[in-house]
Amino acid sequence: MKNRDVENRNYMNEAIKEAYEGINKKHGGPFGCVIVKAGTIVGKGHNMVLVNRDSTCHGEMQAIRDACKNLGTYDLSGCELYTTAEPCPMCLGAILWSNIRNVYYGCDRKDTDGIGFRDDEFYDCFYGKKSIFQMTECGRQECQKLFQDYQSDAENERY
Repeated sequence: MKNRDVENRNYMNEAIKEAYEGINKKHGGPFGCVIVKAGTIVGKGHNMVLVNRDSTCHGEMQAIRDACKNLGTYDLSGCELYTTAEPCPMCLGAILWSNIRNVYYGCDRKDTDGIGFRDDEFYDCFYGKKSIFQMTECGRQECQKLFQDYQSDAENERY
């Protein structure tokens, strides 16, 4: 086995340990995650939806928050993410926003569906197969002014 394959398995095993910690503490589902930068784990997290009573506390979200805190930045460029299951759409969005470009996952979305999690419902919504909510534009002009004010302030602070 190549050295990189061994490293990947070691990091995935750390994600699995994180998931078991969450399961054993009854924090949430079997989802654990670690974030690695330059060969060092800089963030860890497991699903904490139940314990925090917060539907956004997925393992990836927790690990991203931990890595950002530990590195003192919102930009996780150069990091890699290891997670026990294919990230849901919410987590994919957070991964994208945090600039992580390499994601390794264990189980896929079909496996996740097989144990009772409904990720496919979200994929169906995002890919236009069905709509589960209605979105309506409201207050556009006022919000455009807000954006202009923000942009002006940001431009003034650059110099």
